[in-house]
Amino acid sequence: MNDSRELARRDALCAAAVRALTGDDALHYRGGKLYRHLRPVPLHAPHLRGERRDEEDLDSTRGAADASALRIAYSDAALHRELTPADPVARMVFDMLEQLRCETRAPSGMEGVRRNVQHRFDAWALACYASGTLDSDIGLLIYTVAQMAESRLSGRAVLEETEGLIEATRAALAPSLGNALAGMRRHCHDQHEYAVHALDIARRIGEMVHDVRHGLVESDSSGDKEEAARTMLGTWFDIDDEEGDVERLALTASSDSSSAREATGADYRVFTTRYDKTIRPSTLIRAAMLREYRERLDDLIAARHINVPRLARMLQASITVPRRDGWSFGEEEGRIDGRRLAQVVASPNERRVFRRERERPHADCAVSFLIDCSGSMKASIAPVAVMIDVLVRALGMAGVTTEVLGFTTGAWNGGRAKLDWLAKGRPKHPGRLNEACNMIFKEGDASWRAARSDIAALFKADLFREGIDGEAVDWACSRLVARDEARRILVVISDGSPMDSATAQANDPDYLDRHLREVVGKHEASRAVEVLGLGVGLDLSTYYRHHFAVNLDVPPDMTLFAKLAAWLGARRRSGAA
Repeated sequence: MNDSRELARRDALCAAAVRALTGDDALHYRGGKLYRHLRPVPLHAPHLRGERRDEEDLDSTRGAADASALRIAYSDAALHRELTPADPVARMVFDMLEQLRCETRAPSGMEGVRRNVQHRFDAWALACYASGTLDSDIGLLIYTVAQMAESRLSGRAVLEETEGLIEATRAALAPSLGNALAGMRRHCHDQHEYAVHALDIARRIGEMVHDVRHGLVESDSSGDKEEAARTMLGTWFDIDDEEGDVERLALTASSDSSSAREATGADYRVFTTRYDKTIRPSTLIRAAMLREYRERLDDLIAARHINVPRLARMLQASITVPRRDGWSFGEEEGRIDGRRLAQVVASPNERRVFRRERERPHADCAVSFLIDCSGSMKASIAPVAVMIDVLVRALGMAGVTTEVLGFTTGAWNGGRAKLDWLAKGRPKHPGRLNEACNMIFKEGDASWRAARSDIAALFKADLFREGIDGEAVDWACSRLVARDEARRILVVISDGSPMDSATAQANDPDYLDRHLREVVGKHEASRAVEVLGLGVGLDLSTYYRHHFAVNLDVPPDMTLFAKLAAWLGARRRSGAA
């Protein structure tokens, strides 16, 4: 858990640096990668790829972020696309050279940025050397070009550890690349003029790589060397070889592309909403059984010895903000109270003639808990119910409005929606193909005491089927947006990715995953609701920018609740960034 929080802290630090350098508030980091909203920002330079999340080198992580920001700030993306060569290897070399140009543009006075960027490049170079990437002719060729270009543009010497290794290749390349390298340095502040020389180098290196690979194919009928060369190129660039074009690079591939979108023109579709419903689970349970569920939940909470009033004070300190609440009179310091001037004259030694503004904590905030009621969550529902019940009670004591929602499907494997689809001849790309079922366990205006029995309905086992997370998040956010509170927080409690077998079989496998990312990105961009992902035994950073993982194999205790209180209030002073 601490590792996850440390990585999240690094991502937040990198995101702040990127936004400061670019002025683009939509940029952020997740999992060591740069995103605009939830769409990845493509950066293909080799030294910015392959970020290791377990490394302790914070300077290298910051260097990758700063280099990405410089590329966004100082490169005209449209011009770069227009000038990019068609040959895939030349294209990637050209992209690398443009990245190195942008890294020389670090503003004067930002020596920290310059040091981070150079450290990142050197760390990548040493990693190449240690991994054996330079043992092949192609690897050594591309690495040497990178070292020569970085050295010429930055004015630094090539990396000392590999200087002897690249010396022969550098000497061989110097006659053909020398003029172009000098031209790049001369025009590093003019992207168009710089590109003339960068294109010359990129095309020459592309031809050399093709010659090397052609020689490997002719000299090795088994294809082992060709396969090795293709694998090596994949470590430098994003190669896609499924169609037989061993040099075609997947530069235009996007994680957001799909055959369904291309065929229908729609981002997300629902085949039918005829069977969708919103229910109150407590109304589906006999009163005696609901009382039994509540007694079970009370016993679990009592066994944990949770100090709810103490937790309420933690949440109040974490979430609430001070609000002016009149004046406090008769103080010994502050502003002079005009009504007591006569007392000052009559009794010069009297000190209680001042007044001070009085501030009280105010929680103008609504927190909605959205629980994933898919089948896999059934095993964890007891500790989840304990966590929800305690938090709702404590937040209520702190003056925070709370709501408890859930989502599942009305049937397994599509139900009536899938039957309708089959009856219509199985049209392609039907979109969501199941009965969505949203659940309300506690309304926002209801107190914990009034809703305590309804919350216990979480123990109803047949609620748990499949999960369509994106639509549920959208629904929960729309309920929060309709409220009057100034701050609105949605906490999605889940143990994994969206899953509906009927939808996955009839559409792209990642159809629901992609929709969830788009929905979360939309609400993060609007900033009307803070969307947080609380992972049950799983890191939800794939979907949620603000995430926290809990291990519920150990029942919730005060230590966990203290961490959750700090997490919920973490964005109070940062404007929910």
